[in-house]
Amino acid sequence: MSTPNSSEVIMIGLGYIGLPTAALIAKNKTKVHGVDINPKVVETINQGKIHIAEPELDTIVAESVKEGFLKAATTPVEGNVYLIVVPTPFKGKNEPDISFVESGTRAILPLLKEGDLYIIESTSPVGTTEKMMNLVYSERPELKDKIYIAYCPERVLPGNVMYELVHNDRVIGGVNQASTEKAVEFYEQYVTGALHKTNARTAEMCKLVENSSRDVQIAFANELSLICDKADINVWELIELANKHPRVNILQPGCGVGGHCIAVDPYFIVSDYPMESQIIGKAREINNYKSFWCAEKVQNAKLEFELKHKRKPSIALMGLAFKPNIDDLRESPAKYIAQRVLQNANNEAYFIVEPNIDSHTVFKLTDYKKAVEDADIIVYLVAHDEFKTLISSEDKVVLDFCGVLN
Repeated sequence: MSTPNSSEVIMIGLGYIGLPTAALIAKNKTKVHGVDINPKVVETINQGKIHIAEPELDTIVAESVKEGFLKAATTPVEGNVYLIVVPTPFKGKNEPDISFVESGTRAILPLLKEGDLYIIESTSPVGTTEKMMNLVYSERPELKDKIYIAYCPERVLPGNVMYELVHNDRVIGGVNQASTEKAVEFYEQYVTGALHKTNARTAEMCKLVENSSRDVQIAFANELSLICDKADINVWELIELANKHPRVNILQPGCGVGGHCIAVDPYFIVSDYPMESQIIGKAREINNYKSFWCAEKVQNAKLEFELKHKRKPSIALMGLAFKPNIDDLRESPAKYIAQRVLQNANNEAYFIVEPNIDSHTVFKLTDYKKAVEDADIIVYLVAHDEFKTLISSEDKVVLDFCGVLN
């Protein structure tokens, strides 16, 4: 069999993680055949362009396509390494849906051969890798124990993906020791961070636990903000003082939790282990409630302004992304708050601001400087750097849910 570096890698999924991963591998002169069900995504990539915003990615994709190491299609071809990097959304009441992982696996079933390496990177419930292994062996029994199957989740931060894919440690778990070793052999060609060996189930849980831990820590900060609001205490000052303790490190509160990781991954645990995951489940409730609470705060401020000034206020909603300085709106609490506030609109003027995107299919966007100048009520939902330079007159009502003013 050819070595992984001379063989073609088949990347199933070319989204926020799949495309950067494919680009990294192709940059290292490994031929990558990327697969996506969206023809527009395929066409864009084959033109040497990208459909997601990520620093450095555009240059790497353009060069890799030009040099022939990266191409995209809507169907897979035969290779030696298969990576499954597809969404794992929810169905019903926060139940994880692995149908895309299964569909991706079924798509490559006819192509698999002895000695191939199959890796799932998609965030998955514990046991998913074993389920896919059983699917492969049930459909292709002649491959039983003759291919390598592993799980290796990503650990990257939007806006710094290309760096972190290379330098972050990775946890790699195979369905057996041989699979673990084979997957490590593959990743060490592209990753300089440490590669930690384990089994597939532990690797799957590790990904979920990492983001659940962060969700719990954020929930503590958000709960503090609710308490401090009632107690008439500045939560930002309180946390700064508490963190002077050598063994205390409280995070900063916000208007909720967003993104496709921290706001989602804990449900994979809660769904499978509802009785055991009490703190994890409660953290999700607190962080979801914080967004609702913020929307109610805006509504109350609007009514108070109207009673005091005998007119409707104009309101600036500052930020739609799920975190500062990115263009990603997935699972964004700020977007939820904006939608909820607008649902209760009653002839007020609204200025929706998101400096990291040019347009939105639902919201009409306003320049952030103009919004602050024209609004009576300024609501900071995301602590974008641009907002920290703004100065508003003292006669304006300011609701700061993310620490812009601190």
